Amino acid sequence: MKQSRDTMQNLVKTGVWMKPQNINILNTMIARMYTTVPKFQPLKPLRQWLDHIEINNPKLARFLCQLIPSQCPFERDITFFGHILFHIPPMCKLNPLYDELIGLRFRALCYLADICGEDVTSYC
Repeated sequence: MKQSRDTMQNLVKTGVWMKPQNINILNTMIARMYTTVPKFQPLKPLRQWLDHIEINNPKLARFLCQLIPSQCPFERDITFFGHILFHIPPMCKLNPLYDELIGLRFRALCYLADICGEDVTSYC
């Protein structure tokens, strides 16, 4: 059973065995106990690397636009004799690097359109 921090402090402070001079020590111990532990994020370096890739080469920008799809290729409607039986949702959002890859593709498209002056409708 989880108890809030205030509830735990009140329970311990009202205890007969607790001396008033030890309440500050107790508050410090409780504060340390409830501090957040940093999350384990094994993909954080890869995410940061993808976010910091600078697009400054038209060849690289074209390659990225062709490599990273604009829509999820797994999303489908399964039909049988013209009737939709079920829908397979986009699986790309399960990818932990999805947002970073879409951002990289967007930066590549912007580079081609704004800097190079190319028509990017073929990549959409």
